[in-house]
Amino acid sequence: MSEVFRNWAGNQVATPIEVRTPSCTREVAAAVAEAAETGRRVRMAGSGHSFTGVALTEGLLLRPHALTGVREAGDGRVRVAAGTPLHVLNEELHRRGLALANMGDITAQTVAGAIQTGTHGSGRDVGGLADQVAALELVLADGSVVEVGEDDPDPERRDLFDAARVGLGALGVVTEVTLKVVPAFRLRSERRPMRFGEVLETLEELTTRNEHVDFFWFPHTDFCMVKLHNRDDGPVTGSGGFKRWFDNVFLENTVFGAVCEVGTLFPRTIPAINRLSGRALTAAAYTDVSHRVFATVRRVRFLEMEYAIPAERLPQALREVRDLIDRGDWNIVFPVEVRVSPPSDAWLSTAYGRATAYLAFHVYRRMPLPAYFEAAEQIMVRLDGRPHWGKLHTRDAAYLATAYPRFGDFAALRARLDPRRLFGNDHLDAVLG
Repeated sequence: MSEVFRNWAGNQVATPIEVRTPSCTREVAAAVAEAAETGRRVRMAGSGHSFTGVALTEGLLLRPHALTGVREAGDGRVRVAAGTPLHVLNEELHRRGLALANMGDITAQTVAGAIQTGTHGSGRDVGGLADQVAALELVLADGSVVEVGEDDPDPERRDLFDAARVGLGALGVVTEVTLKVVPAFRLRSERRPMRFGEVLETLEELTTRNEHVDFFWFPHTDFCMVKLHNRDDGPVTGSGGFKRWFDNVFLENTVFGAVCEVGTLFPRTIPAINRLSGRALTAAAYTDVSHRVFATVRRVRFLEMEYAIPAERLPQALREVRDLIDRGDWNIVFPVEVRVSPPSDAWLSTAYGRATAYLAFHVYRRMPLPAYFEAAEQIMVRLDGRPHWGKLHTRDAAYLATAYPRFGDFAALRARLDPRRLFGNDHLDAVLG
């Protein structure tokens, strides 16, 4: 019986003809060459944390579980196998006195999977994971292996590097990644309840005075929770304390999961639940090593759409989204999440060429609201939004070609490197053409 691939959210499923777990670059190259000879498409899936069909295939599916571990480290660089989970990398870096300068809040992803779909955190000075990549090792469609990096003097190879950093696996299979790292550091995390209007009035101050800002607005209410992370030389405080467990694990997962179940059965109770939750928000602060502050426990499964818009349009976007939900007949239990990022030079990074604000829309997995996503997406598109490559959206190649200045260059490079679309699938056919 064929192995079934299912993503974390359970909304994407595929049954490939064959599944392999290569343990080295040579085995990946052999698998790609064999797929080309037999006319099969091939994809390397990560941990399944994308909500789209980006990793699906009915041909040959490569799993990364044996491609793990740090290969070498030195001079502010760490070379790591593509299938290494981020939480494993974080612990290994910490053991060596190192850290990533910025990262997202999900650490179950593989290094390559996170990079290829444009995973990002929230940062004033440092962008997403793709902006911390120094070099990539790729297996191309002809089975050859190439390494490209930011210091490559060859313009064509440098173009491949800038294209492949957020490449959706469409240019080749990433087998190793060299990341730029910094000495291990601590972050002070401050959690601050604020009103919606107060957040809008102080947005510029919040995002310019703090290194990392992540805030949540609770629909149907005036309540927001703002999280501020800044470097701190003080001692670790509260890293294993009851209060932190109570807030981050019990309230945000156990209790919230129960709230989602109640909301599924009785949707009309959600606005009142959100108002009660908002009133219960309390301020808190602690200091810990960086990767423990960045990471968030996410046990309640959901569906997500996220758009990147020009940072200067964030206040308008928030007002329009609030008006949309106030007018609509939806009951939205999940907060709307907002993060920021500096400009990126990776061709298909959602932050390419502009300071960026991200708005993420979530719904409980058992209570999908496609009309809510559709209406919010219309606002995001009107504000020159770019959808996150690993999250739900309805944009196609025609739209995306207008959203990314280097989209045409990416398409031309793909046509040259993979003319038969060996690394393609139905989803990539839609978003890349």
